[in-house]
Amino acid sequence: MTENRELTAAIARLDTLTDWERRPRSKMRVGLEPMRDLAERLGDPQKSFRSIHVAGTKGKGSASSLIEAGLVRAGLRVGRYASPHVERLTERVSLDGREVEDPPLARALNRALDAYEAARRAGSPAANATWFDLLTAAAFVMFAETRREWAVVEVGLGGRLDSTNIVNGEIAIVTNIELEHTEILGKTRAKIAREKVGVLKPGAMLITPLDAHDEAGRVLQARADELGAPVTRPPLSAAATIEDMNVALAGAALDQLGAIGVRAGALGGVSVSARLIDAETRAAARLPGRMERFDIDLGSRRVPVVLDGAHVPFNIRAVLRDLALTSDLAGPCAAVVALAGDKDAAGFVAELGKRASAIVFTDLPGSSRGRSPAELEALAGSLGLASEVEPEAKQALKRGLERATQANAWLIVTGSLYLVGALRPVIVEAAKAPSRAGPTLDFQETSNASR
Repeated sequence: MTENRELTAAIARLDTLTDWERRPRSKMRVGLEPMRDLAERLGDPQKSFRSIHVAGTKGKGSASSLIEAGLVRAGLRVGRYASPHVERLTERVSLDGREVEDPPLARALNRALDAYEAARRAGSPAANATWFDLLTAAAFVMFAETRREWAVVEVGLGGRLDSTNIVNGEIAIVTNIELEHTEILGKTRAKIAREKVGVLKPGAMLITPLDAHDEAGRVLQARADELGAPVTRPPLSAAATIEDMNVALAGAALDQLGAIGVRAGALGGVSVSARLIDAETRAAARLPGRMERFDIDLGSRRVPVVLDGAHVPFNIRAVLRDLALTSDLAGPCAAVVALAGDKDAAGFVAELGKRASAIVFTDLPGSSRGRSPAELEALAGSLGLASEVEPEAKQALKRGLERATQANAWLIVTGSLYLVGALRPVIVEAAKAPSRAGPTLDFQETSNASR
């Protein structure tokens, strides 16, 4: 729970607005007029810094964090805006690679909320601003107030109509495109690509691994051609890991910054480039809930527990493939899973079932968008997979550890960063605890008011 009273009060004000991250999205507004009006009332803070805009189905956060870490190594004043957070709202905004503190975020949120309330009194478009609009505006206010030279801005949903799309990104990155949020973005990869490439601006460079002959890649290339935007496709081998992909995308972005004259003052003024992404930079860029490992001692066994917010089939397939490169994660696993209702559940469960000997389905914490665990259990059964239901997330974790112990397996918590965020504090504490006689950890409900 957030302890800072000022931020707690600001979040209470913010939470009166519509939060589409946690609700069914079939009635989401379409258009950026509320966000543009809100930004104008705040002095258009997004015009005070240069930006790199990152869209895609998966990998946005990690690629963004790598770019930020590289620019920090270069000695530049950089900010990063991300979503969603795992445990704390402050995770969404970072300055020079460090999560913002509570009081500055509270002040920026209150500025944005005051502008919103003024718009309501005036009846201007910002009267329809959403929770995510306000938080995005607050991040941009912080970047302006702290005189960021660059900001790495991660798209929340889609791209074309996302709240972040008021920035004029000099580089647009599309990490990948798979079926997600289909009720908003479209039911084909091509339609989703049209939304995500909406972050590309005239004169900017597009960086993507998607080939021009790919269904979605053709759409990206056509839009780039229409805008006269050059396209860079980092070379990647068929054996490239998730981290390899993220490093390649971030490296291509840093190379492009060097090509347009951005210098690394902290390194004697040499051009910014992919060389900035070394082992130290990679370590600094690691994010919670992305292939994050803990080890929990349960009696005579140490159970590896991996947290990852994968929620689409291609990503859980890649996560499991990459984890198998570590010897004690190469065998079967148990899984604790929650999924949003708009995800390809059949594809996701089928991929997970290739490695999982037992699956525990649970509710999506803090959201009305979750798919019923009972429905997921029935789906798994239709695929010939063993599974069970435990609606309460912490009890599902306890059950997952029991099943992993019984099967001499490891455990993955996956399907949603909201599930990861709800369980991560418990897992962190359990990993610190001394060896126990068995999987009898005290997983009592705890609140997380900043989520």
